[in-house]
Amino acid sequence: MSTTSSDICNAADQLQGFVGFNQKIGQYIVRFSEDSFGLDIIENSIEPTSEFVWSVQSGEHMRLDRTRIQLLLDQHIDERLNITTPIQLYMQRNDLPEIVAERRISSCAER
Repeated sequence: MSTTSSDICNAADQLQGFVGFNQKIGQYIVRFSEDSFGLDIIENSIEPTSEFVWSVQSGEHMRLDRTRIQLLLDQHIDERLNITTPIQLYMQRNDLPEIVAERRISSCAER
């Protein structure tokens, strides 16, 4: 069975947890509750992991950012983040361009 761009986008939308930027160490970190970040995290940098992996391309077009996905993979908690086979295949196929899709970032009220 082949994996489509749609499968990969759906897998990205199923990612779990939150990502926030830690000013003190200058890195993004992952937590599974917005309340567990601490004072070194810029509050407006906290976003659901499923949104973090998308970067603005232009207008409403966003790209599924391999650099941001790699930050998650480097955590070595794939199962907890819900990193599934389509995402892993996407990361292995760096010979293909990043996926660009028209989408909108969900607001805090939609979480």
